[in-house]
Amino acid sequence: MRGSLPINRRTVFKLRQIGMATLGSVKINIFICGCVALTLLAVANRNRDGSSSLMGWTGDVALLDRSSSPGGRYAIVMNTWKRYDLLKKSISHYASCPRLESIHIVWSEPDPPSDSLKTFLNHVVQLNSRNGHQVELVFDVNKEDSLNNRFKEIKDLKTDAVFSIDDDVIFPCSSVEFAFTVWQSAPDAMVGYVPRMHWVDQTKGKDKYIYGGWWSVWWSGTYSMVLSKAAFFHKKYLKLYTDEMPASIKEFITRNRNCEDIAMSFLVANATGAPPIWVKGKIFEIGSTGISSLGGHSEKRTQCVNKFVAEFGRMPLESTSMKAVDSRNVWFW
Repeated sequence: MRGSLPINRRTVFKLRQIGMATLGSVKINIFICGCVALTLLAVANRNRDGSSSLMGWTGDVALLDRSSSPGGRYAIVMNTWKRYDLLKKSISHYASCPRLESIHIVWSEPDPPSDSLKTFLNHVVQLNSRNGHQVELVFDVNKEDSLNNRFKEIKDLKTDAVFSIDDDVIFPCSSVEFAFTVWQSAPDAMVGYVPRMHWVDQTKGKDKYIYGGWWSVWWSGTYSMVLSKAAFFHKKYLKLYTDEMPASIKEFITRNRNCEDIAMSFLVANATGAPPIWVKGKIFEIGSTGISSLGGHSEKRTQCVNKFVAEFGRMPLESTSMKAVDSRNVWFW
């Protein structure tokens, strides 16, 4: 009996080890199966709301507020210049967004839009308008070629919300609707997808600043501007830009063909004393590289910042690290 006791203990110990290992393996398998199930559920939900169709551009969006009144809608103001294929793609896409009231194309070319272009775009808008609401399409034709035209006051604008967008930038309708919802919670702010920043140039003193692009935002985690190539703001800022923006700044922008977006950021920050709101969203740039890819771009933007500081008499931009994220579409936020 005594001789067999150690053997039995060893046997029991080994059996216990085997049991623990088996139980651990079962737990791991259950965990893995749970992860797979959650992934499939997330994919099914994403496919159900249509947000992954056609490069993620389109899809029906489940909205908390489907108000048909102009107050529950927004207008797109789209800047364009001799890129008719891109314009057609962008208009075709955004016309399908649920709470869109109207599209205003900022036209600054020397020749007016052709009848064939207007006919095509009107047909596309009529075809893609949803929920029984016909989106209005308007060409805002300007005599002068100036980037300031994108911020001219629109007298008969029915909505308070303006979504300023370039013709070569596309966001899924679900992202646009989310940004619009964020703007509704802070209608005095600029709410956009493309953050930029500024900081004091320590080599030149406290009144001189440096413009920071995307990598500066990524590195520091802060921003003080959202660019108007993709941003919501209140229509009152169009009137304010038209009537109150210093003529010297407008002339500088026209002459240099740059920095109208920085000027609008200055104007809104000067009026509110608050930072903008950066919204996380997936962007599709369907055009070729723009002026930001040219040499010396950051230096020119820095020059604009310091020019505008001098004109405003102070630095109105406010920095923040806040970012709005639609938690329904991400696991970690």
